[in-house]
Amino acid sequence: PRTHSNLSAHNVQDTLLQYPAGLSRTGHTLVAVCLGFIFVLGILNNFLVLVVFAKFQCLWTPINLILLNISVSDILVCLFGTPFSFAASIHGRWMIGDPGCRWYGFANSLFGIVSLVSLSVLSYERYSHVLRCAQADVSDFRKAWLCVGASWVYSLLWTLPPLLGWSSYGPEGVGTSCSVQWHVRSASSVSYVLCLFIFCLLLPLLLMVYCYGRILLAIRGVTARLLMVLSMVAAYLLCWMPYGVVALVGAFGPGGAVTPLAGTLPAVLAKLSTVVNPVIYVFFNSQVTGGRGRDPNTAPLAPGTPTLHLSSGAPCPPPRYLTPAGAPSSPPTASPRRRGSSCMISLSTTIIEGCGGVGCL
Repeated sequence: PRTHSNLSAHNVQDTLLQYPAGLSRTGHTLVAVCLGFIFVLGILNNFLVLVVFAKFQCLWTPINLILLNISVSDILVCLFGTPFSFAASIHGRWMIGDPGCRWYGFANSLFGIVSLVSLSVLSYERYSHVLRCAQADVSDFRKAWLCVGASWVYSLLWTLPPLLGWSSYGPEGVGTSCSVQWHVRSASSVSYVLCLFIFCLLLPLLLMVYCYGRILLAIRGVTARLLMVLSMVAAYLLCWMPYGVVALVGAFGPGGAVTPLAGTLPAVLAKLSTVVNPVIYVFFNSQVTGGRGRDPNTAPLAPGTPTLHLSSGAPCPPPRYLTPAGAPSSPPTASPRRRGSSCMISLSTTIIEGCGGVGCL
């Protein structure tokens, strides 16, 4: 096995000679087709998210700023990552040399971890507002900007070390993409892979499971909300856990346990998150789609989002609460012992009127 010290002295071609691709021309073409679809849909979905949030002022809320951060990081992956691996798959080899490989590995790791951290922060914000009935000031963006900035700083802290000597970036899988060298059995590489798995994948996942698990317990009778929450966690597991597991097996398992193809497919699944995230977190959100087939002056409350967020922004007048039957009513009240369930009742059954249509979240 190669150590980190002589890894840095080898270029991309040397690495590929030691870890041969072992993928047919047809296999490379199939990977390229998948990456092409991911690139087009990822750009389109996330660009639409940015357009929607730019167009409607009442979407400018602190919690939605975190959603924007996810879309920005995802679209950056599509712009600075997917095209290079797509071109490499078309030609069957890496095209932009050793410096390009290191840049690719760093940039995609940076943007991916920003997205993962933001997803976990979003889950905590929803938990905080829903279960604890927190009354946040929707005009105060300081906390949201702090969360956004912290996600980028945290990601930089974990993606810069391979450029400075703790592990390294290089080709992975069939050699058409680059990432952390998880298959290298040096102490430096193994320790980095383990820390990266724990602090950038496992901990965000545990936070999401806890927060959404608590929300699930509160909305057991609301099937649509249950499916929404389960979809969020399932998408995270589908897109990211295979990559984390393969990296751990490559670092700690027997030599050759991870074949080139097994190292490539999880990387493609991770890029699929750029398509899945906007669909689940934005376009399946009833705040965005609820105006279709309804009175144009109504917009339903999205699962996991407090009433306070829907009425923010200058164009949105103060909300008037409606019961499911349509009769005006005052906001639900509850005793201190049942405060959390009352919050969920308002989130599950209340419709906000007077926001001005689908644009006002």
